[in-house]
Amino acid sequence: MDRATRINRTIGQDIGAIATQVAAAIRLLDEGATVPFVARYRKEATGGLDDAQLRLLADRLGYLRDMDDRRDAILKSIREQDKLTEALARAIDAATTKVELEDIYLPYKPKRRTKAMIARENGLQPLRDAIMADRKRDPEELAKSYLSEAVPEVKEALNGARDILTEELAETADLLGDLRGYLRREALVTAKVVPGQEEAGAKFSDYFNHSEKWSTMPSHRALALLRAMKEGVIRFDIGPDKEVGEPRCESMVAARLQPSGDGPGDRWLREVASWAWRVKLSTTMMTELVAELRARAHEGAISVFARNLKDLLLAAPAGARPTLGLDPGIRTGVKAAVIDATGKVLATDTLYPFQPRKDVQGAQAAILRLVKAHGIDLIAIGNGTASRETEKLVADTIALLPADAKKPTKVIVSEAGASVYSASELASKEFPDLDVSLRGAVSIARRLQDPLAELVKIEPKSIGVGQYQHDVDQRRLSKSLEAVVEDAVNAVGVDLNTASAPLLAHVSGLTPGLAESIVARRDAAGAFTSRKALLKVARLGPRAFEQCAGFLRIRDGSEPLDASAVHPEAYGLARRIIADCGRELRALQSDPAALKSLRAEAYVDESFGLPTVRDILSELEKPGRDPRPSFKTASFAEGIEQIGDLREGMVLEGTVTNVAAFGAFVDIGVHQDGLVHVSQLADRFVKDPHEVVKAGDVVKVRVTEVDVARKRIGLTMRKDGGVSAKDDRNARGDRRQERPHGIPKKTGTPARKDGQRGGAPAGGDQPGAFGSALLEAMKKR
Repeated sequence: MDRATRINRTIGQDIGAIATQVAAAIRLLDEGATVPFVARYRKEATGGLDDAQLRLLADRLGYLRDMDDRRDAILKSIREQDKLTEALARAIDAATTKVELEDIYLPYKPKRRTKAMIARENGLQPLRDAIMADRKRDPEELAKSYLSEAVPEVKEALNGARDILTEELAETADLLGDLRGYLRREALVTAKVVPGQEEAGAKFSDYFNHSEKWSTMPSHRALALLRAMKEGVIRFDIGPDKEVGEPRCESMVAARLQPSGDGPGDRWLREVASWAWRVKLSTTMMTELVAELRARAHEGAISVFARNLKDLLLAAPAGARPTLGLDPGIRTGVKAAVIDATGKVLATDTLYPFQPRKDVQGAQAAILRLVKAHGIDLIAIGNGTASRETEKLVADTIALLPADAKKPTKVIVSEAGASVYSASELASKEFPDLDVSLRGAVSIARRLQDPLAELVKIEPKSIGVGQYQHDVDQRRLSKSLEAVVEDAVNAVGVDLNTASAPLLAHVSGLTPGLAESIVARRDAAGAFTSRKALLKVARLGPRAFEQCAGFLRIRDGSEPLDASAVHPEAYGLARRIIADCGRELRALQSDPAALKSLRAEAYVDESFGLPTVRDILSELEKPGRDPRPSFKTASFAEGIEQIGDLREGMVLEGTVTNVAAFGAFVDIGVHQDGLVHVSQLADRFVKDPHEVVKAGDVVKVRVTEVDVARKRIGLTMRKDGGVSAKDDRNARGDRRQERPHGIPKKTGTPARKDGQRGGAPAGGDQPGAFGSALLEAMKKR
């Protein structure tokens, strides 16, 4: 079969689709269509492939095309050597992975002068052949016939023959494949502390004498182990166990030399096989397995980060309501910023309710003034240093309002990444006259109104909801997180007349330059009255319009359908449906029953299939619906402000700040997050914490353990009250296997120096929300 057909079939198997679906999706992507556009508006062509399938398709497509390019290069190289046979060409064409392809190419790959090459130059290839041909002859006797000025001794001659055989074994594709397959199943990762590094590397003490199977090592432990090795704290090895695995691997190598008897030649060949394994092949295999472990760990960590980021981006928006943002601080004061329903900054102030000034009355007066002057509905309080003290100040201040007065709702908001945004070039352009510290308060207020619109302004890696994000492949991490942002933005849709340039830049088909052009035209000519007006934007042509139009919303414009997710190309069909209902679009929203009486099949034609018709009917029922959940906040218990206020058995409400492989961290309002271990998430076995919770969820937890000295909090979500994790069937075995290095059983997340519980500082080196726990645990040990 031709390569395109093979690629289509291979990807189809990977994503659970048929080859024709894959071919259609590839054609659209090659033509410049984006994943969100294809997933939403080309369902007929792709058979309904969703964005997750399309992302995997694009990733696999890149891999397979790169592999085909490499295949062509290898064929060319071997052909130029005049060594390409039909059988070899078939083998190269049949290779399904890059590793398999490189194994086949090894004997033909140009290389620097090797010991085997030198041995052949010295006339020892015939000695190798003679030993292989006559196993009953003593190799030492045979070697005497091949001595020369270059090879004066028997030992040198035999070593040369051994070098030739070793190179041949190391370049035997099926042997390498067999060894690789066996070790992937059975290899062990063993680690030992470097003598003298015990104290300096105390944070890695879990790995001072550690062993586990390579195949089941989770990403967070693999990354911790790799970091420990990089810092010179441990040495580790990946290979078979000494008693069973080593002999097994040696026998696999020896089998290629076919030592069938017990003659001198057979014994010598077995020794060569053992030497080849120990000196050459075991090293090759370990290098490969380390690389695979690193790649696998990176993929796992990136997947966790991407999933948490998606949950954070798609968190419930509080909506377009006047909001007061407070960025807590003690010595430097509490920064305050008021924004209106559209996010525009109306007022700023700095309050000093804490030491050294302790101007509580002045701070309360300022808050009351801002609330009354601007009709504040929400008060967003950053979760950094002094957040609970600030929350108490706000609660006491709200209590001073008259009984009949409208009282704003206070909400604790994650500050993760706010400091990065405040000091960014984008923030400087947006607020050139605003102090850096006050920009943080604005960001906190805006991310309560609309988390997605505000968080897209921050580099995803700086939001800090991953594990070991600074250790993984940064290019792949960025690519994965950008895809998450793009999918989230387009799933929600964007208001064309209020969106910032950074938000618009993530819309399907729009580049940062086009986003800036849209904002510039909006500023110069006023609000867009229709989607068609986009075509008047500089450099925004029909192709970009096709890709972006369906994801941009215009409220109260000249075309009611512009407020929906119906694509302009389908307006004719949508109007026909509306006409058949006998009423206008806006009237349908209050009486969707009229749409229920229509048969989707009746509207299928050559241009639009059943999936598109059904999408249009659903959209007409609730135009521009927001897929995000309804806004809900956690209510922190009164009087529970510090870890010392906690008692075992307390039932509290909190917000999930991060989800890792070993559990979830929950902000219960005491300056450090508590840990709900995976065994405590539900009254059933839980393999993946994401099955139960996601970042941003409001949950009820019971306190199971409080360690004030070490600032650790154990929580449970189990209805049975949370049996001890060490006694739970879901947590049996080595608890160390369920957490990164340095995290003790059922630990919480201590506050960082900058007060941000839920994420790593910009440019830091800790794994997201549990990075602080690691850091604190490391210091304590």
